[in-house]
Order: sequence, then structure tokens, then C-alpha cells
Amino acid sequence: MTAPAGRQGDLFAAASPSAGASPAPLPLPLRRQQLLDWQGRLLAHQAPLFARAAAGPAAALAIGASQGLLFGAATSTSPAGGGGIDQATSLNPLALQAQSLAFWRWPSAPQQGAAIYLVLDRPAAGPSPLLLYVGETGCADRRWKGDHDCKRYLAAYSEALGQAELPTSLSIRFWCDVPSDGRGRRRLEQTLIRHWLPPFNKETRERWATPFTADPS
Repeated sequence: MTAPAGRQGDLFAAASPSAGASPAPLPLPLRRQQLLDWQGRLLAHQAPLFARAAAGPAAALAIGASQGLLFGAATSTSPAGGGGIDQATSLNPLALQAQSLAFWRWPSAPQQGAAIYLVLDRPAAGPSPLLLYVGETGCADRRWKGDHDCKRYLAAYSEALGQAELPTSLSIRFWCDVPSDGRGRRRLEQTLIRHWLPPFNKETRERWATPFTADPS
């Protein structure tokens, strides 16, 4: 994306003017084509991964093994509690149940305990979904409550697309067959981040020049 650096922060918050000063101009909204180009670059990486995941574990593991060479990731281990590295690289996010981002407001949470969670969008004109964020938690029923960086990024993302009259279809999915210990979950989380390169994770924002984050670094 070629948007000036000044647009790569908080897109929608205006600075408070000092007394007697002229109001600061509001940041210009991202143009429709900028957003489509940004989504297109992400799709170019992720669409083949979704296709391989849908084709079965063997195809997904092949791409996972090649990425292991690039990132130095282990390719075969099975930590206690399930969720081995092989499973992470062959995981099909679309096989997990899609839930509303407001699931935490339900009287009874549909999942409990340790989990890896994935936030996806489905562009209307794209060949596959977009995997926007991967996280891990020891308390799946409580992690999404309260303040969360990803929630702010998703709000800015949805607002930017809404202003450009581009639809969003956001969902969150939980992978619960993961280790109960935090170290094991974080290892799987990092494997998934390296595999999918989700743009709202801090490890990948610079790669995608993500314009929806308060801190693009």
C-alpha cells in the first residue's frame, strides 16, 4: 500500500485543537481501491493455504514443511493435550465453527479453557476468506472480554470498509485441541502466524503495511 505514513496510525481519531488554533483536519479515509489492493495482497498469500487446507492434511503439511525451512520452525512434535505442530500447519480454519465476535456476551460461552482463536473475514469478491488474527488463551470464555488490541483493529477495519461501501463478514473460531500449558500454546500460535501471516498480529503488521492499527510497528 502506498498510503502516506501519516495515515498509518489511528485513522479515525482527530487531534484536539489548542485554544485559538484552527481545528486539525480529519485524516482522509482510505480509498476503496487501496482497501481492495490491500486485501488482494493478503489473498495472494492466504488463498493457496486455504485451498491446501481444504484438500487435506497431506497438502497442507507440504507447504508447512517448506515454510519450516524459511522460518526455522519445528515440523513434527506432539505436545501433551493435543495440538501438535503438524496439526497447526495442516489446520483448516474453515473446519472450525464460526461464531460472532460478540460471543462473549452470551449467557453461556460455547467454549471453555485453553484454545487458539482465529479471526476471519470473508470479502464479497474474494476467492477465499482472510485470516486476520491468531491468538492463544487459557480461558476461551473470557479472553475476548474487555480491552483487546485486535478488537480495536477490527473496529477500524470495519469502519474503513464501511466508508468505502465494502462489506465485511467477520467471525471468530476456536481450536480447543491445544496444550493446557501456555508455552505449548504460544509455540502453536507462532507456527500459525508464520504459516498464515495474519496482518493484525504484531509480528506481521510491517509486512502488510497494515493501516488499521494504532501502532503499525
